[in-house]
Amino acid sequence: MNAKAEKKERSHQSILESAARLVREKGISAAGVAEVMKGAALTVGGFYAHFASKDALVDETLRRTGATLRERLFARLDAKAEADRADVVLKRYLCAEHRDGKGPECPFPAVVGEVGTTAPQHRPVLAEQVQALVEGLSQRLPAGGIVPRRMLAIGLIALMYGGLSLSRAVKGTELSDEVLRACRALGVAVAGGGKGERS
Repeated sequence: MNAKAEKKERSHQSILESAARLVREKGISAAGVAEVMKGAALTVGGFYAHFASKDALVDETLRRTGATLRERLFARLDAKAEADRADVVLKRYLCAEHRDGKGPECPFPAVVGEVGTTAPQHRPVLAEQVQALVEGLSQRLPAGGIVPRRMLAIGLIALMYGGLSLSRAVKGTELSDEVLRACRALGVAVAGGGKGERS
């Protein structure tokens, strides 16, 4: 790769990183081209050398952040006992660090509402990323539980997203931490056939 191509690739990555940060923190509507390029320390005029439109940028950002989320949630998970995997994933996702903007950095809490209302053009990509998360999680869960693995994976993901979103909405209160603990306990109880959260 020559120097010009390397520079373009670095710029492309900077744009995606800026967009991912804005989308996670403020949602799709706040991730305007000018804001994204400012965050990447690039001029607005250079945007269209990388993306055909803001929608194309958001779709690529959702794909990238979705893949990163899966990598972080599933890291070294196959080395754990099958019975412990749901607990590990729930603790990685439903934690104070993630609520406060660190941890797995899931894009869903910031975009699901918008995709359902004002940004439906991103629905196919969001569905693709949720489907990939469902498939990845269901493959790692034990078979023979009280619900089939795919159904359990969908339920756990909905619980994770909803729990994190609610916890963020009441951040700064005791209830915020209680929501995280309650969702983890419920998820582990279902995944473990009613055994409750492990210590």
